[in-house]
This record gives sequence, structure tokens and C-alpha cells, in this order.
Amino acid sequence: MQAEKRANIKAGLSVRVLKKEDQRTGRLTEGVVRDILTKSPSHPHGIKVRLESGIVGRVKEILA
Repeated sequence: MQAEKRANIKAGLSVRVLKKEDQRTGRLTEGVVRDILTKSPSHPHGIKVRLESGIVGRVKEILA
């Protein structure tokens, strides 16, 4: 699935996100989607979400 399309992201989905502070290193953080923050149907850098842990980042990989 494409992480750039909002329709592919749902609450409860396991994903890997890129946090703003990790953009230089490219280190991904794994978690479960709590909220979708991007309002547009797609975004070239990935849909911005809030994980259940409270971390905010852009989805780079959808796990399940």
C-alpha cells in the first residue's frame, strides 16, 4: 500500500513513521495510528499521523 494516500491509512494500523527530528538520519519509529493529521487526500512525503504513543510523524511504511 502507498503511504502517500490518506485512504490507505486507518486508526489502529501498524506503521513506521519518520519524525521531524529524524529526517536527517532517516530513522523510522514503529507504532499504531491513533489520529490522522493530514487533511488532504495525499501528500508526497507521506501522511502525517499521531501514534498511540503520542509521537507525530509521516507514514513511510504500512506494516499491517
